[in-house]
Amino acid sequence: MHPETLVRDHTIYACVMGSRAFGLATDGSDTDRRGVYLAPTPLFWRFDKPPTHVEGPLEEQFSWELERFCELALRANPNILECLHSPLVEYADGTGRELLALREAFLSRQAHETFTRYALGQRKKLEADVRVHGAPRWKHAMHLLRLLISARDLLRTGRLTIDVGDHREPLLAVKRGEVPWPEVESWMTRLARETEESCHHSPLPPEPDRRRVENFLIRVRRASALQPSPHDEGVQGVVGPRSVGQR
Repeated sequence: MHPETLVRDHTIYACVMGSRAFGLATDGSDTDRRGVYLAPTPLFWRFDKPPTHVEGPLEEQFSWELERFCELALRANPNILECLHSPLVEYADGTGRELLALREAFLSRQAHETFTRYALGQRKKLEADVRVHGAPRWKHAMHLLRLLISARDLLRTGRLTIDVGDHREPLLAVKRGEVPWPEVESWMTRLARETEESCHHSPLPPEPDRRRVENFLIRVRRASALQPSPHDEGVQGVVGPRSVGQR
């Protein structure tokens, strides 16, 4: 099966991410689409496994196979967790709605480490830009601040909020380069400190509910295996009566 066919025919969840989901869109903003597809179980019985992710078929579109998506979400990958909390859901079938109902199972205090590690890497890149070019990439600085705000509030409240709300105008001012870099740095440092403090008193559990997610995945895979599908035609003869007892 062609990768784009998996996305077209087997998507269980699709949403819009990026600036439009964050409440930071302007007239020139792209529409970044993300999704999750469920590869039919018989495809895993072959030597050539279905892809764990697919780019396209639309521009600015990226999708993950369900198992890979769950694996990354259990690791508190920031991009994956944010996909599950997008306010702009374009499609969700029954399985997709079950996945959305599992959002809390993926959340844990592990988010502190993953969000902070990602933010630190991005900040080092911005600081390198300042040293080399005299200024950071302001759009990247804006999105780093947004991520730090999201991480702090997640650890404070136990809920992941995507839309920046009242922070929209201050963040867009950063994007336009209207806020001096020292002030932006100070804001980042303060948010990092508040995130660290919030982690110590967070209502989130220490670890995600891996068993609950795994039970969901097993049930979905089993249901897919029981569905009539052209993908298992190549293996039917192997388990037929004529093959029993043969070596």
